[in-house]
Amino acid sequence: MRRGWNGITISRDTIHIEGVKFGYKSPVLFERHAVGGEYGAGWAQVGPGSLLTTFIPEDPDEKPTVVDARRLTDDINVAVVYHNPYDNVAELADFFFGRCLEADIVPYVVTKKTVFKWQEKFWDIMKVRFNRKWKERFLEAGILNRCGGELQHLISDAATMQIVRWTDGGWGMAAHNYDGDMLTDEISQVHRSPGFITSNLTGVRDDGQLIKEFEASHGTVADLYKMHLAGEETSLNPLGMVEALLGAMMHAAALDPSSKDAVANYCKCLRDSMHHAFKTGEGTRDLQGPEGNTTEQFVDSVAASLSRLLDGKDFLPPASEELVEPKLEGRHRSKPLDVEKVKGMFAEYDTNGDGYIDVGEFTQMIIRLGLAPRKRQVEEVVGGIEVK
Repeated sequence: MRRGWNGITISRDTIHIEGVKFGYKSPVLFERHAVGGEYGAGWAQVGPGSLLTTFIPEDPDEKPTVVDARRLTDDINVAVVYHNPYDNVAELADFFFGRCLEADIVPYVVTKKTVFKWQEKFWDIMKVRFNRKWKERFLEAGILNRCGGELQHLISDAATMQIVRWTDGGWGMAAHNYDGDMLTDEISQVHRSPGFITSNLTGVRDDGQLIKEFEASHGTVADLYKMHLAGEETSLNPLGMVEALLGAMMHAAALDPSSKDAVANYCKCLRDSMHHAFKTGEGTRDLQGPEGNTTEQFVDSVAASLSRLLDGKDFLPPASEELVEPKLEGRHRSKPLDVEKVKGMFAEYDTNGDGYIDVGEFTQMIIRLGLAPRKRQVEEVVGGIEVK
């Protein structure tokens, strides 16, 4: 798909939930060149001998070029051949710099060009495009004041260290396919788990139109699915997958405006429901720790909130399987709380059985318990004048 779509980038960005502390305080954007590198490599295991890599041009009038020639003396060798197509790197640059400018974050280009000399061209294209089209806009926005006034290059080794240090966020990186794969794995771990980053493929059609595919970041399902097949308890965080589905739905709605409002409302309600679960301690264990919900409990919690939001209602208070008994003082200290009676009283006043006591039900409850405050007239004499 990446090659067929002339894959520009796989965007992997951190997901943030208001009120929840993650690894990065503010957004981190990452562009991973979607084609080339080790993923499409040809290879063979060979013994002693000569290894010759030759490029033969399509134009029969051009002479072949020997890319590399070497003598192999070991009994066991693995010969590997791959390439990086660079025709769409300028489009990657525009996509990356445009997103960084919109998000007000500092862009960095990552390569290993000091050792892998063939990666120099990636940096050259990115820098030329930045200086020609984007630099003035970044200067006007004041973004380059944070990084010395120029587009910055990072050696991939340095990037691995900065990823764990720059936890305030507010930066973006663009890298080759394989480097981007490894570095975004690191970002996901700093940010708690792969479930809290996105993964969106952007390509370009022959007519120049951008096309997108939305997916979950890798590493979110495989191990847990094996546990599920073995009948073990799991705690899967589907937020990254759901963000992918929401992105695809919104993109589809943009292509069919007649359904845009309904789809937008559903997507907002679902996103809010999932965020609410994490904010109220109903999230999965990658964020909540050992006390977090199982996969099924998380789905049930989100489903209940989503149903209420779609009906125009507000969220329920945080649910709990057990009542936490308060610390009793004085004459009540030796009297344990009758939890079952409390539950019965709650059910009595929860007249519609929705697990939530609204203002009307609460009013009826405190009236019957004799706790409802009443308006009263206060009479007193102040300076010979009766005041009510």
